Amino acid sequence: MTRKSWTHEGVCWVAGRKRTLPETIEVTDPADGRVIGCVPRGGVELAREAVDTASEAFPAWSRRLPRERGQVLKDWANRILDHRAELAKLLSQEQGKPVAEALGEVETAAEFVEWYGEEAKRISGEVLPPAKENQQMTVLRQPVGVAALITPWNYPAAMVTRKAAPALAAGCTVVLKPAKETPLIASALFELLMETNLPHGAANLVTGDAASIGDTWLGDYRVRKISFTGSTGVGKELMKKAAEHVKRVSLELGGNAPALVFEDADLDRAADAIVANKFENGGQMCNGINLIFVQEPVREELTERILARVKALRVGRGTETECHVGPLINQRACHKVQALVDDAVNKGARLRYGGEPLLEGEYSNGHFYRPTVLTEVDDRMDLTRDEVFGPVAPILTFRIEEEAVRRANGTPYGLAAYLFTRDGGRIHRLTEGLEAGMVGVNGTSLSFPQAPFGGIKESGLGREGGLYGLEEFLELKFISTMLD
Repeated sequence: MTRKSWTHEGVCWVAGRKRTLPETIEVTDPADGRVIGCVPRGGVELAREAVDTASEAFPAWSRRLPRERGQVLKDWANRILDHRAELAKLLSQEQGKPVAEALGEVETAAEFVEWYGEEAKRISGEVLPPAKENQQMTVLRQPVGVAALITPWNYPAAMVTRKAAPALAAGCTVVLKPAKETPLIASALFELLMETNLPHGAANLVTGDAASIGDTWLGDYRVRKISFTGSTGVGKELMKKAAEHVKRVSLELGGNAPALVFEDADLDRAADAIVANKFENGGQMCNGINLIFVQEPVREELTERILARVKALRVGRGTETECHVGPLINQRACHKVQALVDDAVNKGARLRYGGEPLLEGEYSNGHFYRPTVLTEVDDRMDLTRDEVFGPVAPILTFRIEEEAVRRANGTPYGLAAYLFTRDGGRIHRLTEGLEAGMVGVNGTSLSFPQAPFGGIKESGLGREGGLYGLEEFLELKFISTMLD
């Protein structure tokens, strides 16, 4: 295997060829603001060309034998794993997360591709009981068509494969736009995909102006599916525009995930899981814990455990080996976090640790924020309603189970929820009663290739992962045949 050294000069991929443009977008390292690369500033013309080639490639790709589509994906997965170290370094540089987390993300990205490579050959139909004599009733599952995929900056490798792999496995062709903050890893992943036996045009990558690219795809009747991960506000706008051509839509949007810790919980286990989840990727995780509800008798015990673990976190450049928390994605993110912390403190929250940006020495040119713990937080504060998306752990208290559930559900979001308890009856009641698409019990891991990932209410529509994610790219066709 030859090790790759990506130049940080990202490219678009259309019809199986690299595409560059005179006008580019700079990509910066959030740890120091330094420009580390650039990508083409595509727009309407390139976005339309990508749909042209995806539309032309669709008939042949959709007719490929499922095992052949699956083999392309498994080859892609192997190539990702072969170059995991280089990909992780690239991801850490442009996104900021610790390289150990980046490596885990790259391996997860490959795991999704490999899983859907196997599932491609398991797409099946059904034979239904007939309603009349000499009748045959069958159901086919067929690919939707051209799928437009729009991926976020917080998990820019995993989200590329979590969307593209099931689409390609189903027989769809793909046009994909990565976030402007993190396009380099997407370009690198597509380079590896182009080295497989994928037909030219079956997968296309366009970087550039989000509005013009997105509007072009939304307005093109040939694009039959939109899959978007990002903010709830943008997701609502995409839904409105997709209605014009009645496109199928999958949306993975914002969250306000609660963690409920009961007095019978294993507090060390709860503290370990909460801190690992809350500060992963600097708190920039849609299913990350936003609010920590603790039953009053164990409030201080859990708080002290959380504080001890948070104080041990090392903030730094993601490529540093001893780094636990990297920079936020940009200065705007830092300002938002500070505003929410200030609002909470002004309304009576107690700042137990952190609560400020890191601005001096090695942090002087980056977007760093000190990991923060707040107690005495209540429902009047903005951070109980707004997604913090930063390294802030707000701790609230509750008295009884019914109160905890009511407050946890008192949000327009419903992506994830977590609970920590040893009570089997409570686990049963709360896993059904919490209004969330995913619930973690005595742990916080929720993203697996075989499991559905997604939310309810204003956290989105549809699912990614598992057979459920594959079905998002398949249409049902019913056939009634009268036999002689």
